[in-house]
Amino acid sequence: MVGIKLRENESIEEALKRFKRECERDGIMQEIKRREYYESPSIRRKRKAQEARRKVKRRFGRGR
Repeated sequence: MVGIKLRENESIEEALKRFKRECERDGIMQEIKRREYYESPSIRRKRKAQEARRKVKRRFGRGR
């Protein structure tokens, strides 16, 4: 759960910007978009495998 505290002399616009940045960093908006439509179990498995391959590739120098 993302939460921010209003700093002293901070405008609402600045606090909203900080809140949006936190949401983006935590991946909340991405998660909402992903859950917007039903995803069948086979598609979910393929997506998770693809994400795992991407993580491994990123960790070990782009796979080569």
